[in-house]
Amino acid sequence: MSAANRRLAETTIAYYDRFARAFWDGTRHHDVSQNYAALLNAIASEPPYSILDLGCGPGRDLIYLRSRGHEAVGLDGSREFVAMAQAHSGCEVLHQDLLSMRLPEGRFDGIFANASLFHVPRQELPRVLRELYETLKQRGVLFSSNPRGNNEEGWSDGRCACFFDLDTWRDYVTAAGFVELDHYYRPPGLPRERQPWLATVWRKA
Repeated sequence: MSAANRRLAETTIAYYDRFARAFWDGTRHHDVSQNYAALLNAIASEPPYSILDLGCGPGRDLIYLRSRGHEAVGLDGSREFVAMAQAHSGCEVLHQDLLSMRLPEGRFDGIFANASLFHVPRQELPRVLRELYETLKQRGVLFSSNPRGNNEEGWSDGRCACFFDLDTWRDYVTAAGFVELDHYYRPPGLPRERQPWLATVWRKA
């Protein structure tokens, strides 16, 4: 990893450490039930599932996944978020950033990457996606939701961000070995220009 990309990651994490409480207050009641269903309905094994919540933040999604009886493990680079997620959910939470993960091979039935992978610099994305592929069990499922755009990369509110369109995102994820199951735009029921989020569902081939 380049020194420049390491600085991007550190600056992004520092942002979340600084605004951790405000982020919890601002996102804890967001309705992402459509995304939960997209992941859980695609997993082919018998429940309960082992699920990695990638970029888990302060723990909203861990709370939900655990409430459904699944074994949820969080991962986040922000020390503040890790402490909050552990306190809120009671789940195991790994303090690792997305650019230097240490994940066991063949461990998870599913990965829930809700608003996290868009922080990975384009240069590092193929490696990160391959690491996620390897930590999934055979035929495991990756769910990802990212803000979409026209393949811009840069800074957004003090954070590193990439805004891919569907075709570019599809190229990256299929190159890592995944097969596309589904994609949709969010929030539901609005015209496309008012749906800033691209959600995609993938299976480990």
